[in-house]
Amino acid sequence: MVDVGGKAETRRIARACGSIRMQPATLRLILEGTAKKGDVLGVARLAAIQAAKRTAELIPLAHPLALTRIGAEFEPDTADCGITLTVTVETLGRTGVEMEALTAVSLGLLTIYDMCKAVDRGMRLEGIRLLEKKGGKSGHYLAPQA
Repeated sequence: MVDVGGKAETRRIARACGSIRMQPATLRLILEGTAKKGDVLGVARLAAIQAAKRTAELIPLAHPLALTRIGAEFEPDTADCGITLTVTVETLGRTGVEMEALTAVSLGLLTIYDMCKAVDRGMRLEGIRLLEKKGGKSGHYLAPQA
């Protein structure tokens, strides 16, 4: 792990997003709340939050962090048959929370896949990426518009 002991504690924020594409019938099941495994988006939200909190256990060189906020927002896209998940993670600390946000997006989307794979094994995760990072010595990063 990198030594961050000499760094000042600052407010750090990261936003990441990604999408999962699926068949129209699968999206309907999710949005109507009729998937056999239950509330897909509710469980996926909890999975994303849990993943952010446990990132240091999953990524070998990530620092364990005391997170102050985790937000997970889903945006269905009926025209493109998918759901976009955007996660915002915040802390007051010596290192950034980019890995926590990216891990949360990945696990949130994987949870959707897991809960719906019986009806749609062709779902695909796409575009997992960092959108924004604030705080620390490197300053403010904002991803270019796609």
